[in-house]
Amino acid sequence: MENNSHSWEQGPNIVAIGGGHGLSTMLRGLKSRTQNLTAIVTVADDGGGSGILRQDLGMPPPGDIRNCMQALANVEPVMEQLLAYRFTEGSLSGQAFGNLILAALNGISDSFDQAVARMSEVLAISGRVLPVTNSDVILEATFENGTHVVGESKIFQFKKEQDCRIARVRLLPEHPEALPQTLEAIRDADLILLGPGSLYTSIIPNLLVDGVVQAICASDALKIYVCNIMTQEGETEDMTAGDHVAALLAHGAPGLVDLCLVNDTPIRAELLERYATENAFPMEVDAARIQKLGVEVVSRSLAAEGAHYARHDTERLAQAVMELYQERADTRIF
Repeated sequence: MENNSHSWEQGPNIVAIGGGHGLSTMLRGLKSRTQNLTAIVTVADDGGGSGILRQDLGMPPPGDIRNCMQALANVEPVMEQLLAYRFTEGSLSGQAFGNLILAALNGISDSFDQAVARMSEVLAISGRVLPVTNSDVILEATFENGTHVVGESKIFQFKKEQDCRIARVRLLPEHPEALPQTLEAIRDADLILLGPGSLYTSIIPNLLVDGVVQAICASDALKIYVCNIMTQEGETEDMTAGDHVAALLAHGAPGLVDLCLVNDTPIRAELLERYATENAFPMEVDAARIQKLGVEVVSRSLAAEGAHYARHDTERLAQAVMELYQERADTRIF
């Protein structure tokens, strides 16, 4: 037990960049493997309960931040249930209790990142959670047919109506200032993870904040893109793993990613049928194209199949990430 504790305390500095449920799933597995864990989270969300608080209180959206803190929290089960609880009636219908706690802390703090730090202390989280920026930013998507839409929550429906791919996304206003601690965490990292999660609305928005791409590319850390298991309706229909990597590099820069980690576990037929109704399919791994982009492809068994979804298994993903780090940490030549 003492050795395990020592290993946890001396574990690598890991920075995980993204948002949404994919990032929080990965964090749950990593928190038992290193004390030195930082989640850098997008603040471009403008839908659901987060969007309401953003509009009403003029604060950054708390939802993705709250999900990550919940994943890293060391609290009693009842408290974890409270954080995730969503009201079902009245003016608070659909709002998560954890979002309200963060909103209250934001009200008594000098900045949003300070509110996040205070909530992290209350929840005794393993590691830390940082908003990528304190700036009030909105996501805009431009499509291959030249049309565009403003607002992260509007992209899903707009894309389905346009029936064409997203060409680029950008933040409004452009070039928001990164939180200094965010850039510092990237500079100090031994391992940088992008994803898993929504490509254009959870991962790439972080890359559009000033200094983030430059800090990642300048880092000597091993950089892994954790590719989604399935394509995503309203965002990445018909896109391959190579398309995902190309989009990351187009919004970032060469050298952003060393490895692309993909799932090789087959998905059962019943789940495939359900996903097909949403025009979502298992990610096609076009390895040769990814290699031409200068990124190595690594396949592992990563999927956990629930009743209705195929998602990353918390433990399998964390184990794969740590094994890759241990294999490459001292022998990388790229």
